[in-house]
Amino acid sequence: MRKKAISRILALVVPVLLSLNSHAFAAPVEEQTPVTQAAVATAPVAPSAEAAPAEAEAAHATEGEEKPGDLIMHHILDNHTYAFEPFGEVHLPRLEVAGYDISITKHVVMIWLAAILVVITATAAGSSIKKSSANKAPKGIANVFESLVDFISNDVAKPNIGHGYEKFLPYLLTVFFFILFCNLLGLIPYGATATGNVNVTLTLATFTFIVTQVSAFRAHGVVGYMKHLTAGTHWALWIIMVPIEILGQFTKPFALTIRLFANMTAGHIIILSLFFISFILKSYIVAVAVSIPFAIFIYLLELFVAFLQAFVFTMLSALFIGLATAHEGGHDGHELEASGHH
Repeated sequence: MRKKAISRILALVVPVLLSLNSHAFAAPVEEQTPVTQAAVATAPVAPSAEAAPAEAEAAHATEGEEKPGDLIMHHILDNHTYAFEPFGEVHLPRLEVAGYDISITKHVVMIWLAAILVVITATAAGSSIKKSSANKAPKGIANVFESLVDFISNDVAKPNIGHGYEKFLPYLLTVFFFILFCNLLGLIPYGATATGNVNVTLTLATFTFIVTQVSAFRAHGVVGYMKHLTAGTHWALWIIMVPIEILGQFTKPFALTIRLFANMTAGHIIILSLFFISFILKSYIVAVAVSIPFAIFIYLLELFVAFLQAFVFTMLSALFIGLATAHEGGHDGHELEASGHH
């Protein structure tokens, strides 16, 4: 069992090491043509050459050199080239429609792959559950899928939304599994974390914002929604409360955006930084004693964070929807009042 576990960890670490090792840190040696003393003597000297600063010479000497920070950002940021170091790279097509850039990038590929996996997994799990009998629990992926669905339904949606939570379950489950698969795909060799792109997290947060606002209008109507913006205060305080409440409507999706983006990006930066320490110091001892053990630890922590961030985004979405659709003196208040009488 230990040998199998070690072999699986090495299977995940080795491709990353190969990918990082394929980039040269030293500047490429440029071919220089021999210059004779006569050519130097007869060559015209530009007036500005005498005043050339030392920084320009240093910049010319290091031209073409790739720094560790640049390589880390290359692995994290979105681009139009999907690298499969050391095997090669794939150049993704660039598309532009009516002046808008809708090019396919590696994060777009990961989004498509995550969506396909969600559909395939959900379909397979649903088919397996339908075929199983009532007295027999589902097995394999169907059992895991059913457990996660039950968890989101009973422990996330129902406590935070309350009555009528069932109609929001399709959205919450879709968001949860989509974010989970995006997070996990970023941890496999040659994968990319789409949720590490602020545009992706902003889009997901915008969906939550739209669902929240539409649900609030349906639950309270226009008049009730406007009353909600005043927070039940005296009309003299409306000039203060209304702007604060309107600003609060936008700070919620902003928090969703930054939380998911920052957490998924930070973990990958730490892992890559730990790998680059051994390359910078050019020490096998540092690689064996520091880089690889700590990188494996952070990698295992990232597996937990992948599930945690999917849960946090879904839980906060359910909480925001529940706060927007809650009525004053709702069913919870009636239950507490009834329990007090008893």
